[in-house]
Amino acid sequence: MPKYKVEHYESKIRRHFNPLIEEQELLVKQYRTEATKRIVGKLSKKMGADKILNAFKVAEEQMKKARQDAKTFFNKKAKQDDKKTLTYNMKSEEIDLKDCEEQLQEWAKTLVDRELRRRPEGEQLAQLEAVKQKAMDIVYENGDDQAIAKALDSCTKKIGITWVVDTSKIKQIASN
Repeated sequence: MPKYKVEHYESKIRRHFNPLIEEQELLVKQYRTEATKRIVGKLSKKMGADKILNAFKVAEEQMKKARQDAKTFFNKKAKQDDKKTLTYNMKSEEIDLKDCEEQLQEWAKTLVDRELRRRPEGEQLAQLEAVKQKAMDIVYENGDDQAIAKALDSCTKKIGITWVVDTSKIKQIASN
């Protein structure tokens, strides 16, 4: 089959499937966001990370206050004596509370993604992707246009896409 025909079929498959897949992905993403928010707290409690995070939060608040006190102290001393200059080393490779929370969110997303595959929305997304892949396989594995059209029509009917449009029922536009 000529390359231009393969590209035409690929384009047509994308045109039919991508909007359906994107719509389904939005539904799944909505559930993922909601479920991730719910599960982070439960996950941290189950793992015992909630105690560590709370201790971390208290320690960071104390550290923030200590930094502010130190900054105020050194700024005052530097202003009192013009010969003193301030130098700050702000780069740090240390872990902070935000890093811990982001890690928990990442783990929660993994759990949620696994669970979403079992929900109807996740199953439908997987089905759409499988039918799209099957349609692409049909194009690559057949060389005859009639066979491709017939196979694509039977493959896509399951999800409501009509591949072969019957134009005999369309009324001709009369020119006045």
